[in-house]
Order: sequence, then structure tokens, then C-alpha cells
Amino acid sequence: MRTHVEVLAAESVSCLNKALCHLKDIWEEIGIPEDQRLQRTNVVKNHIKTLLDMMIKEEESLRTRLISSIQTCRTEMEKLCLDLQLPVFEEESGISMLQQEKNIRTQVEALMKEKTQRMQQLKVLQDQDQDLCDILCCMPYGIAPNSVPSPEQLENFHQHIVNQNAEKARRYAEFTDLKKQIILYMQELDHIPETSFEKDVVCEDEDSFCLSRDNITSLKLLVCQLEERKAENEATCEAHREKIQQLWDRLQVPQEEREAFNEHMVSSRRRNLEALQAEVQRLEELKLLNIRNVTDAIRSEIAVLWEKCFLSTDQRQAFAPYFSEDFTEELLTLHDAEIQRLKQHYEDHKELFDGVHQWEESWRLFLELEKKATDPTRFTNRGGNLLKEEKQRSELHKSLPKLEKKLKAQIDVWEGEQAREFLVNGQKFLQYVEEQWELHRIEKEKEKQERHLKKSKQTEEDMLYGTAVRTPTKRRFLATPTSNKSRKFNATSSISSATSNSTMRSAFSGTVCRSPVPRPPLSANKGPAPRTPVGGKPPHPRLQGCNKENEAQLKGTPLSGALLTPASPQRNFSITSVASTYSEFVRDLVNTESVQSRCVWNPRSLCNSD
Repeated sequence: MRTHVEVLAAESVSCLNKALCHLKDIWEEIGIPEDQRLQRTNVVKNHIKTLLDMMIKEEESLRTRLISSIQTCRTEMEKLCLDLQLPVFEEESGISMLQQEKNIRTQVEALMKEKTQRMQQLKVLQDQDQDLCDILCCMPYGIAPNSVPSPEQLENFHQHIVNQNAEKARRYAEFTDLKKQIILYMQELDHIPETSFEKDVVCEDEDSFCLSRDNITSLKLLVCQLEERKAENEATCEAHREKIQQLWDRLQVPQEEREAFNEHMVSSRRRNLEALQAEVQRLEELKLLNIRNVTDAIRSEIAVLWEKCFLSTDQRQAFAPYFSEDFTEELLTLHDAEIQRLKQHYEDHKELFDGVHQWEESWRLFLELEKKATDPTRFTNRGGNLLKEEKQRSELHKSLPKLEKKLKAQIDVWEGEQAREFLVNGQKFLQYVEEQWELHRIEKEKEKQERHLKKSKQTEEDMLYGTAVRTPTKRRFLATPTSNKSRKFNATSSISSATSNSTMRSAFSGTVCRSPVPRPPLSANKGPAPRTPVGGKPPHPRLQGCNKENEAQLKGTPLSGALLTPASPQRNFSITSVASTYSEFVRDLVNTESVQSRCVWNPRSLCNSD
């Protein structure tokens, strides 16, 4: 089977033969001689040959161009793959030269486009990096400007730009903050920018300032310098203010004059500092004119510091100028130096001195509570004061040893640092504490002995002369009212009833000891009126009427003939007068309640027994 090319070639030959035959017929019809027809046929052959040669040449030129293009594109593609760091393009096999050239050329165009995009991105990133380097004063990013970057390199470069922008924002914020501080400090110090750097910071535009690390460090250093100057100014001003206040007090400057100067007693600017310096100088000159008054004022302050520092009399007398009457500037200077020394000494050991003061206050409160604990009237207090005092005394019993232990540790440290003993009023503090506890113990023992002696003496007097302990009248109102019949007794029955009632009354009211010695009537000596229980209500009229007989029997009447003498006030004692502690008071009170519960007085039963 013939191909299309062969068919077309056969058709071309057939067309050529037909054309030649046609030309031959035309030439014969015209009558062209044979030699001319041969010549003309040769011209046709040469023309066709030339045309075919030209066509062949053109096609061969096309083939050459294709081969050259393929070679050129392949070389360029290899170079682009190398620059772009891509694998080499694999060509298809079994394709025509024209298709091969087309495929390679298309691949080269794609690679060129990729290279162009990367270079454009690199150019943009490099421009941004250069701007940031100019602002931050840093080195450019390390990448070759003429080489084609890889995607990873471009991504890293982009991330570097992001970090640099963040660093720029951070430094700019830090710069603006430092600039505000610098301007504020300069305003407070009344300082005008002097150096070129200070002018660039304060006067120039913020965007034009170079945000380098060195500049930021210099800004921080400038802020520190201004802070130090401000602190020095404030310290100087504060020292001047203390001096002025001290001189005002010593010189007794009027309040109106002080208030006029209040403006400079708050701020610490340059003008305030100058005003304070001038005021100190003025007061110093005034002080020299009032040396005696100023010295006396300083001596008062020294005396206060002596008390705070617990200096002994010998230590105080060691400062001889304190007792001098020759008031001179030198004496005033010595007093100033001494008060400064005492103030420094107090400040250096303030914690220890405060601890000693705290112990003294706690000890004073402890002694007051101990004294209240022996006061018989404390049981009549209302509002839970007794319980509060007992609780407070218990807490002091626990806190005082802890405080003494803490002070002992502090004193040991102090003595180790100072290489001398810590004295309070010329005596070792711990020895002083031990003596106070020992004196307290001796005092307690002495009080206990006096209390026992008094109780023994009272018991002897009671056994010799007799005494009656009354219970509050409130308990008598709980008994059964006395009937009217029991009031109608004769003299004998009255004496018997009085004796019976008195005996029975002694069972629940206390101990009544009768003396055999005759005594005048009880009505002859008017004793104190019966006490109404504290906080109790007045007795009911009926109960009061029913108890009149009992009161008469107790006091005695002329009809009864009973000669009773009231016990002297010194011989009447109550539970509260004997009880020295709260526990004894509670125990005696419980015993009394138990006796009263067993012995309930009933006047009617006494009448029946009579």
C-alpha cells in the first residue's frame, strides 16, 4: 500500500507528463521546429528542477533551524533548571523534530517566567530590607542579588522581613516611651537639650530617628542619667526640706510664713531647689542669732532619742556638751552632730528598739491584767470584760516568751556585729527581763502570803466574835410568803420563833455564830439598808409584807427581849472578798448553790413547829 507522499509524487509526475504532452501538442500545432521544441523542453525541465531545488533548500534550511533551536532551547533549559534549582526536563522519545522543538521551547518559556517572578519577588524583598536596614542600622539580608533564589530562600527572606518589621515596631515603641520619659525628666529638671543626640531625640521628627541598638542603649543611658539627676535633686530637696522643717520648729517660725513657702515644699525642680537652698541659708543665719533657743530645741530632741535608744545615765552624761551653758556656734555644731549620730543609731537598730518597746508595752499590760485579776470587784463587771481580760492575759503569757526569744536572737546578732553588749538603761536587756519576771514572782508570792494571813486572821475573829454572811435578798423572795397568823406571837413565842428562824436561816444564808455575851438590841445600831440585787426588780408588795416578820426576827424587837449585836463591818466577809482567783470564786459559788438547794426556808413550817 502506497503512502500519501508516494501518491502525491505519482500525481506530480503525472501532472508533469500531462503538461509536457500538452506543451508538445501546442508546439506541434504551432509548428515549432524540433530543435526549438527540444530547447523549450529543456527550459521547462531546468525551471522545474530549479524550483524543486529551491524548495528542497528551503526545507533543509527549516530542518537546520529546528535542529539549532532544539539545541539552543535544550541548553537554555538546562541552565534555567540549574538556576532555579529544578530537575532537568525529560524529553519524550519517538516524536518528530518539530514536536520536540515545540516541547522544549514551551518548557523554556515556563522556566523563564518562573525565573522572572522569583527575581521580581527578590527585588521587592531587597528594597524592603534596605529600608529596614537604614532605619535599624543593621546589615542587609545575606542573599546574592544576581542569583535566582529558591522558594525556600524567598520564604526565609520574607520571614526575615516580617521579623525586622516587628523589631522596628518594638524599637519604635521603646523609643517613643523613652522619649516621653526624657521629655518629662527634662521638664522636671528644667533641662534644655544640649548635645546633638539630645536634640535629635527631643526636637527632630520621630520617623527620622535611627532605631539602632546603640541609639536605644544611649536613650536608656540618658534616661538613667536623668533619673539619677532627678533622684539627686529630690534627695537634695528632701534634705533641705527636713532641714528647713527642723529649723522652723527650732526657731518657732510662724505658720503664716511656713504656708507662704509651701509651694517649694512639694516640687523638686531647679527653681524649687534654688528656693530651698536660699531658705536654708536664711534660716542658718537666723539660727546663729538664736543659738540658745535652737540648742534647747535640739536638746529636747536628743532627750527623746535617748529614751528611744534606752541609753543609761552614764551614756547620757558622756555627752558633756549637753550640760554646757556656754551657747556658742561650736556647741550648736556638736549638738547637731550628736543628734545625727543618735538618729543614725536608732535607724540602724530600729527593729531591735521597736521590739524592746513592744516587750515593755506587753509587760505593762500584763502587769495591769495581773493586778485586775486580784481585784474583788472584777466579778461585778458586765459585758464579758472578765472573760476578755482572762483571754488577753493568757495570750500575753504565750506571746511574751516568744517575743523574748526573738529579741534574744536579735540581740545576739547585734552584739556579734557591734562587738559590745546591748544595754537597756545601762543594764543587759535579758538580765533586765529576768529581773522583772523575778520581781513579779516575788510580788505574787507576797500577795499570796498576805491573802492567806488575812484569811487566817478573819477566821480567828469569826470563831471568837461570830459573823454572818448574807445571801442576796433576791433569794428570799423565792420562799413561800408568811401567813398573817404567824405574826401574832407573844414575847416567848417571838423569842423562840426568832431563835428558830435565825437557826434555820443560818443553814442557807451562811454561818451565824452566837456569842454568849449579852448584846444590845439590833435596832439600836442602824446598819446599812438591805441591798437590792444588782439588776433585779423590786420585791412584790405582798412578798415584802410577808417578810417583815422575818426582818423583825432578824433585827430583834424590845418585846422579844433578844439582845443581838450586829457584826462589825470588818467581820462581815463575802465570797468575793476571799476568792482571789476566778476558779475559787466559781467553786465557792457552786458550793453555796448546793447548800441553798438543800435548805429551803419555809416560814409556815417554822410556825407549825412552834
